[in-house]
Amino acid sequence: MKLRTKTARFTNPLYLESGRILEPYEITYETYGELNDDKSNVIIVPHALTGNHHAAGRYGNEAKPGWWDKFIGDGKTLDTTKYFVISTNNIGSCFGSTGPQSPNYPSNEPFRLNFPVLTISDIVKAQRILFDSLGIHHVRAIIGGSLGGMQAICYAIEYPRFADIVIPMATTAYTRPWAIAINKMGIEAIRHDPAFKDGHYDVDDIKDNGMVGLAVGRMAGHLSFLNEASMREKFGRNYTESDGLYELFGRFEVERYLEYNGYNFSKNFDPLSYLYAVKTMNIFNAARGSDTLEEALAKIKCEFHLISFKGDVLFFPEEMHEIHEVMCSLGKSSHCSYLEVDSDLGHDAFLIEIDKFSDHVLKILGDK
Repeated sequence: MKLRTKTARFTNPLYLESGRILEPYEITYETYGELNDDKSNVIIVPHALTGNHHAAGRYGNEAKPGWWDKFIGDGKTLDTTKYFVISTNNIGSCFGSTGPQSPNYPSNEPFRLNFPVLTISDIVKAQRILFDSLGIHHVRAIIGGSLGGMQAICYAIEYPRFADIVIPMATTAYTRPWAIAINKMGIEAIRHDPAFKDGHYDVDDIKDNGMVGLAVGRMAGHLSFLNEASMREKFGRNYTESDGLYELFGRFEVERYLEYNGYNFSKNFDPLSYLYAVKTMNIFNAARGSDTLEEALAKIKCEFHLISFKGDVLFFPEEMHEIHEVMCSLGKSSHCSYLEVDSDLGHDAFLIEIDKFSDHVLKILGDK
């Protein structure tokens, strides 16, 4: 698989929903496969909350491949011998695109808390500008899960002729109180960690030592990425062999798992980027700019295929089923489908259990 990573810089102002302007800004993106002559083989893959542009393949001796490597590659579901797949790093992130730690032009000082709050529409708008700069004005499909699924929905509504097919997975039309409440635990943990220093922390220090508040927030979020059944199956009541049962801070295996993921994450993700990404997720509402969800979804012209996961406890299946019901009530059932995947792995199932929806996606794309 041919893998390329690039960063595009834009000097024209990006006008945001908030009324603020981002100028200049950069977007880092990764491509897989080859663009055909008429540019008809493009598939866009937006990333989730803490994801990045590195969706597949490996760099050199990289220990782990990209986050959707099971799904994207030569001979895989998104077959890169046939398709040209593009994964962009969202603006606001900390993996190359303009974000809170980027210079606040014309100053060389980082934005920090002066960075603007972004909406999904802002992120998608910036991506469209990138694709236009690449001469890509229409794509075969857009496929994304979680926050990436929100972006997919946004594309379908706000750019109804841009894609032939849109496949949102494990997502929602508007973020419910349950998800907002989970995110709140992370927000508060970060804000009140003394190491946060009102956003003026030393970035290199965080990379070396992490931040307890971000680690705790990630632990809280991780509970929604899995679910009770998957945790019971994975850990049971197993106790860490090296810890004494009657030691006050002795740990069950599930506790050690949360610590490992939380503290490692806090060394690899910027706390401010996390806060901004969570805010973007919390305020997402596909009906923004319309009077009702029905009015918003009525704008969709593409094939629109929804995939939820039975064990998802972040964005529950009924949230995606609601979208399908509205589409059917609008007379759009002929080009809209809904699949609920039988899974006990929770929200992260869309990243793991590829075999459970791969054939479905292949049929939608006309590859099977």
